[in-house]
Parts: sequence; C-alpha cells; structure tokens
Amino acid sequence: QLNILNSQVAAYKKKAEEEEDTVVNLEEQKKAAMKEIEVLQHKIDEQQMINEKLDKSKKKLQSEVEDLTIELDSHKTKVSDLEKRQRKFDQLLAEEKAISEQLSQEKDNAEREVREKETRILTLIRELEEREEHNEELERSKKQLQAELDELVNNQGTADKNVHELEKAKRILENQLEEQKHQIEELEDELQLTEDSKLRLEVNMQALKAQLERDLQARDEQNEEKRKSLIKQARDLEAELDDERKQRSAAIATRKKIEGDYKDLEQQHEIANKVKEDALRQLKKLQSQMKDYQREVDESRSSRDDLATQLKEMEKKQKTLETEVIQLQEDLASSERTRKSAESERDELHEEINSSASKGSLLIDEKRRLEARIQQLEEEMEEEQGNSEALLEKTRKAQTQIEQLAAELASEKTTSQMLENNRIHLERQNKELKLKLQEVESSVRAKSKTAITSLESKLAQLEEQFEEETREKQILAKSSRKLEKRIKELLLQLDDERRHADQYKEQLEKTNNRMKNLKRQLDESEEECSKEKATKRKVQRELEDLHEVCENLQREVTNLKNKMRRGGSGSAGSSSSSISSRIGSMNSKRGSVTLGMGDDGSPTMSLADDSPNEDSSQA
Repeated sequence: QLNILNSQVAAYKKKAEEEEDTVVNLEEQKKAAMKEIEVLQHKIDEQQMINEKLDKSKKKLQSEVEDLTIELDSHKTKVSDLEKRQRKFDQLLAEEKAISEQLSQEKDNAEREVREKETRILTLIRELEEREEHNEELERSKKQLQAELDELVNNQGTADKNVHELEKAKRILENQLEEQKHQIEELEDELQLTEDSKLRLEVNMQALKAQLERDLQARDEQNEEKRKSLIKQARDLEAELDDERKQRSAAIATRKKIEGDYKDLEQQHEIANKVKEDALRQLKKLQSQMKDYQREVDESRSSRDDLATQLKEMEKKQKTLETEVIQLQEDLASSERTRKSAESERDELHEEINSSASKGSLLIDEKRRLEARIQQLEEEMEEEQGNSEALLEKTRKAQTQIEQLAAELASEKTTSQMLENNRIHLERQNKELKLKLQEVESSVRAKSKTAITSLESKLAQLEEQFEEETREKQILAKSSRKLEKRIKELLLQLDDERRHADQYKEQLEKTNNRMKNLKRQLDESEEECSKEKATKRKVQRELEDLHEVCENLQREVTNLKNKMRRGGSGSAGSSSSSISSRIGSMNSKRGSVTLGMGDDGSPTMSLADDSPNEDSSQA
C-alpha cells in the first residue's frame, strides 16, 4: 500500500507540476496579450497623433499658400515698378542719345570750321610764298637796274648815244617802281587782312577751345553722372534680379516641399491604413488567443475539478493512512514490548545459563536450545526494529507528501482563482478594446476621408496655384531676361559713350595739337611777315633812294647833255665825279652803289646791300 501511495503521490506531484507549468504558460500568454494590447493602444494613440499632425500640416499648407499669394502680389508690384523704371530708363537713354548726337554735330561743325581756318591759313601761307617769289623778282629787277646803272656809269662817254635808252630805262624803272609800290600796298593790305584774320582765328580758336573744353567738361560730368546713375540702376536691377532669382528658387523649394509634404501625407495615410489593418489582424489574433485562453481556462477548471476530486480521494487515503499509521504505531509498541520481554527472557536465560553451568551436561542441550531461541528472538527483534523504522520513515514521507499536496492544492486554488479573475478582466478589456477599436476605426475612417478629400482639393488648388506661379515665373523670367538684355545693351551703350568720349577727347587733343601747330605756323608766318615787311620797307627805302638817284642821274644826265652840247669833256668828268660822290653817300647810307660805264658807253650803277636783314630775308 505504501508503494501504491508513493506512486500515486508521484503522479499527483507530476500532474501538479504540469498544471503549474500550464499556469505559468497562461501567465506568460496573458502578459504577452497585455503587451500586445498596450502596443495596439500605442498604435491607436500614434494614429491619433498622425491625424493631428495631418491637421496641422493642412493648416500650415494653407498659411504657406496664403504667403505665396501675398508674395506673388508683391512680385507683380515689383515687376510693374521695374517696367516703369525701364520706361524711364529708356527715356533717359533717348535723351542721352539726342544730347550725344547734338554734341557730335557741334563737334563736326567745330572740326569743319577748324578745317576751313586751316585752309585759309594754308592759302595765306601760299600767298606769302608768292609774295616772297615776287620780292625775289623785284630783287632780280633791282639787280638788273643796278647792272643797267653800272652800264650807264661805265658808258657815260657814250651818253649821247644812250640818252634815249636811259630815258626808256627810266620810264621802265618808274613804271616798275609804281607797280612795286602798288604791289607793296596790296601786300600790306593782304598782310593786314592776314593779321586781322589771324587775330580773329586766334580769338575764334581760343573761344572754340574754351567752349569745347567747357562742353567736354560738362559732357564728362554729365557722362560721369549718367554713368554712375546707370551703374547704380544696373546694380539695383541686378540686385532685384538676384532677389527675383532667390524668390523664384524659394518658390520652387516651397513647391518641392509642399509636394514632399503631400507625399509624406500620402505615405502617412498608407501607413495609417497599414497600422489599422495590422491592428485589425492583431485584434483578430487576440480574439483567437482569448478563445484559446478561454479554452485553456476551461480545461484548467476541469483539471482543477479533477484535482479536487483526487484531493478528496487523497484526503480519504490520508485518513486511511493515518489509521494505518496509528495501527502500525500500536503494532510497533507491542513489538517493542515483545522485544523488551524477549530481552528480559534473554537476560534471564543468560543468568540461568551462568547459574546452571555447574549442573552438568544435561543442561547443555537446553542451553543450546535456549541460545538458538535467543538468537531467533534477537533476529526477530532486529527485523521488527527495521520494520518499525521503515514504517516510521514511510509515515514521515507520507506526512510530508500530504503537506505538500495540501500546499499545492491551496496554490492551485489561488492560481485557478487568479486565472478566473484574469479571464474576467481580459474579457472586459476585450470588450472595451472592441468598442474602442470600432470607435477608432469609425473616427479614422471619417477623418481619413475628410483629410483625403481636403488634401485632394488642397492639392488641386496647389497645383493650379503652382501652374499659375509657374506661368507668372516664366513671365518674370522673360522680363528678367529682357531686363538683363536691356542692361547689357545699356552697358554696351555706356561703353560706346565712354569710347566716344575718349575718342572725342583724343580728337580734341588732336585739335588742340593742330591748333598749337597752326598757332606756331601763324607765329612763324607772322614772324616771316614782319621780316618780309621789314624787307619790303628796306626795299621801298632802297627804291626811293634808287628813285632819287635816278632823278639825280636824270638831272646829271640832262646837265651832262647840256654840257656835252656846249662841249667839253672836263665838265662831263666833273659831273661823273659828282654822281659818284652821290652814289658814295648813298652807299654810306644803305649800302654800296658802284657807278661806272658799260661796254656801250652807258652809265651803270651797282647796289650792294650789307644789311644782314636782307640776306636773312633772301635766305
């Protein structure tokens, strides 16, 4: 019976361990279910947060669209301002071009006047050269007259023969003198006119130079101011173009950001749908797990009932074992008493043996019998003692097993109660989760529909606005390119104006150099004219002296003729000596006049000028 009880206790213990493992598994599954429920609740909260973020993104997109509308209006205003400034700039360029054409025309007029003055100066220079040639001809005529006078002096012996020739020469000489005087007067008039023209030309040149310098300075100042204004306007336009480019880049970035936000919203919507599907799948899984848990709880309840019936049977067996233990204890006490009586008999027998040892051999057999009986009693006593010890050990083990079974039964009862409570709590949570999931599904479905509808309408509006902004940006880009092209043209025109101004300066410098050269030539011409005038005055004086000499000679010749008619060469010699003395006095005044006779007997006179001015003028 003890072995049977031990095997039953071991079976109950093993079954209790299995039940404990089942309870532990149920606890773990319960914890896992609670974790999954928490994860599902967290996902539901995240979905609500995503919906709130979608609402915030919607409001943010609306504000960005409003900002883009305001920015577009400001762009339109800036474009209109730029167009106004461009029209004003074109008007300034037209005025600048008209002023440039007027200055160019004035410059052409000044250059034409300068060329006319140069032509006039060259004409005067040629006339002066012609006058110099004429003076040379007069000089040659003078030399010829001098030669004739020399011949007249040398040929005074044949004066009668050459009287007619001398008279003829006199008339020719007088005509030449008159002509020379007339030419000298004309030359003086020409020189006076030349000087007046030179003075006028100098005054005009100075005035023109001053006017050109003033115009050039004013033109340079205006060009510098306009250049600075154009550069400032160009910089302003470039800055505005840079701002337009930056704003266009910002608008493109905003569009890309809006598209990215829309894609993110779509992805978030897809993720929300996936989360909802996952939550539904997990809910179904939890429902199936709850069914499994319910089935396991039912099984554990049935097993608990079986354990209760088994526990009752065990209690009955325990009571039976307790009665058997009591009976065994009583048997043990009786066997103990028997052992003690046997020991007392043994002691008595030993004493009898010791006391009857002297009785002889008759008693040897009895002794042996008694010893065998003692040994048998001792063996029985040892066996009984071992049996009692084994019974005591079995009793202790059975008691401990009963206590363990009672503790396990109490633990199983508490575990079953906890499982029942957990099952009730899980059922209540399951119902709450079902209701909450239905509410979340309905709210998410409604919010998703409204959010998708609003996002689609918003996206359509944004696409329309983006297309409108794209068209306006294209218009702005075209206007910006036009402005850039216009700025380049203005810069090219400014470079042309600067180049024209430089050319105008170079031409003015060339004109100034030419004016300086003309002035130097005029000074040289004036100096030559003064020299020519001095030479002409000298020639005039010489001609006057020569005319006086000729008159004296005429008188002498007349006197000589008269004397020759009266006869007498002595008087002719005295006349010749008087003529020579007059010529000598004239030589002392103006040069050397040599009086002689020519080969034909006519009087000759040579005039040699020692003045350096004449040599320089002839040179």
